[in-house]
Amino acid sequence: MDLVVEMKELPLNGETVLGDKITYIPGGKGANQSYAIASAGGNVKMLGCAGSDENGEKLLRNLEQAGVDVSDIKKSEGIPTGLAIIGVSQKGDNSIIVVPGANSLFDLKYLRDTEKYIRESDYVILQMEIPQETIYEAISIAKKYGKTVILNPAPAPEEIPDRILQMVDYITPNEKEIMTISKQEGDTFEEIEAAAKILIARGVKNVLVTLGSHGTMHVTKETCQIYPGRKVEAVDTTAAGDCFNGAFVTGLSENMSIEKAIRFANVFSSVAVTRKGAQSSIPRREEVNRIFCE
Repeated sequence: MDLVVEMKELPLNGETVLGDKITYIPGGKGANQSYAIASAGGNVKMLGCAGSDENGEKLLRNLEQAGVDVSDIKKSEGIPTGLAIIGVSQKGDNSIIVVPGANSLFDLKYLRDTEKYIRESDYVILQMEIPQETIYEAISIAKKYGKTVILNPAPAPEEIPDRILQMVDYITPNEKEIMTISKQEGDTFEEIEAAAKILIARGVKNVLVTLGSHGTMHVTKETCQIYPGRKVEAVDTTAAGDCFNGAFVTGLSENMSIEKAIRFANVFSSVAVTRKGAQSSIPRREEVNRIFCE
C-alpha cells in the first residue's frame, strides 16, 4: 500500500517540511507492474505475499478488478502488507521509502510451490522488493524453461551477480539505478550509455534506461538508441517506471518489435505521470491507443 504525502517541495537532508495531504493508494512495484500489464491488455498472473489485513484485502481487490490473477498470492497472518511512504512535490517529483512487510515472506519454498506458473508463462517480469535469493532463483527457473526475463532492478541493489545478468533478456533501470548497479557516476547521456555498456559486457542482452521526460535509452552490444518521451505536464511520477515495464512486456507479448514496444510503453507511462497515485494513475489500453495511433 502507498501512503502518499503531497508537499510543496521534497525535504533536503535534515530538513522538516509540512505536508499538504495524505492519501492511501494501492501500490507496490510488483502489483503496479501487474496492474499495468492487465490495463494494457495483457494476461498476467501475480505471485507475491500480502498481509491478512485491511491493506492486503484492498490491494488484492484492486488487482482483481483490473484483471490480474491473484489466486495464488500468499497471505500472512503475522506480518502486515508492505507499505511505501511516498513524498510528492508540486512539480511531480517523488521520494520513496519502502517497508517490505509481507514481501519478505516470498521465500524459496513459496517460489517452488508455484514454479508451474513460470513454466506456463511466456514472459517473467521481476522487481526487487522481494528477497534477492528468491529473485535470482526465479530467474534461474525461468531460463530453465526458456522464458524471456525482464528485470526491473528497483530498489537498486549494490551488486547483481554476473551469472544472473547473463540470464536477463531485458534490464530496465532508471538513470539513477543504472549508476548504482554499474558502480558508476554521472547523469549525461554519454555517462548513462557507458554504464549500460558495462552491464552489456557482463552479460545482459538489452538495457532499457528510463530517462523520465527524455524517454528511454535502449542499449545493446551493437547499438544505442534514445526513444524520446511524449511531452506532458507531470503531476506525479510515482508509478511511471512500473507503468513502462508493464506496457513494454505487454507489447512484446503481442509480437511488437522491441522498438515499437518501447514507444508504446513510453506513451503508456506518459499518461500515468499526468495523474496522481500509483495504480490509480495507470491508463487503460483504449486511452493509450488513441494517442499511440496518432
